[in-house]
Amino acid sequence: MIPYCNLQASHDSFLEDYFKDLKQLFADCDFIGAGSKKVAAFEAEFAEYMGCKHALGVASGTDALLLPLHALGIGPGDEVIMSTFGFIATADVVVRLGGKPVFVDIDPITFNLVPSLVEAAIPPATKAIIPVHLFGQTCDMDAIMAIARERNLFVVEDVAQACGSAACDGRKLGSIGDFGAFSFYPTKNLGAAGDAGMITTNNDSHAAIIRAYRDHGRTADGTFERIGYNSRLDTIQALYMQYKLRDLDEALLDRVENARLYARLLAQVDSRVVPPAVPDDMTNTFNYYTIRVKCASEPGQANLRDSMQAFLKERGVQTAIYYRQCMHVTPALSFVGCPAGSFPVAEKAADEVLSLPNWPGMSKHQIEKVAAAVVEFLENNPSLGVHH
Repeated sequence: MIPYCNLQASHDSFLEDYFKDLKQLFADCDFIGAGSKKVAAFEAEFAEYMGCKHALGVASGTDALLLPLHALGIGPGDEVIMSTFGFIATADVVVRLGGKPVFVDIDPITFNLVPSLVEAAIPPATKAIIPVHLFGQTCDMDAIMAIARERNLFVVEDVAQACGSAACDGRKLGSIGDFGAFSFYPTKNLGAAGDAGMITTNNDSHAAIIRAYRDHGRTADGTFERIGYNSRLDTIQALYMQYKLRDLDEALLDRVENARLYARLLAQVDSRVVPPAVPDDMTNTFNYYTIRVKCASEPGQANLRDSMQAFLKERGVQTAIYYRQCMHVTPALSFVGCPAGSFPVAEKAADEVLSLPNWPGMSKHQIEKVAAAVVEFLENNPSLGVHH
């Protein structure tokens, strides 16, 4: 079986040294992040890598979205613009604060926000935009920031799947908006050995508020001026990610090279499969290598994407689907009032996306086997998914 993600390969090179550090950590009993020098050291390294003034460790990627929105004053009656195609946490944090997600459709190539649709969707109560750099693909941040500045809106970048990615001008994603929100879930570009997250900002006052919020509202002098959260990054995770951060650029190059090989191998397949394309003015680090399997099924006929996924499993290839359902049609967000059909591009993507294995250290032979299985499926099913 070719696994969808090989986490062991991501830490084999440093695991022995990490265990030595853990032994010292347990001797020091330096476990919790609020006053940990080791957590502070990782935050400093991450801030330098990002080109940001502040990097603030938190307990999860969800908290990395929640705390900045709270710091910006998002609350009841406020609206936040985002794509409907992505993980529900992006909308969940807005709802938790009493706000309302305002969904927009996506670009069919990048799967990301379309700036013109963002601008058209801005209602009077809008307070922020959350551009999600989905699958490692950069959003059009220049256009989004221009809209935000013109309309006096905040921008919180969701960089959960794009840590280490940069815009074409070299600025790291997460350093462009008012805040960057990072998830270190194990399968991400920079993954922890559990749950963890990071918030980046260049604003000193915003950073001070986040430092308080993540530790129950506690300020530097030990007073509690606001109600906060228990969202501290622990030292065990910080040490682990400190090692991985040092190898991150090399790991990202591996992902990109894997994607280039996939692109060459899939270049001649028929039009039912569309490999990911990266516009000239954007970049992609391929946290997920996501193809589109064109859905043209007749009534009662199996979805072509799902049929391909089942076939690949038979051939020993593990795949994943991100995301099978758009946020606006989930029962949890039905109150937003966007019925099925509201965002046709995103809904079509949800029927067609299939993510193939892609991890640092994946061999050429493994990629060739995956691509060969895709080609075999199409050759064995020449009429499946084709309109007649």
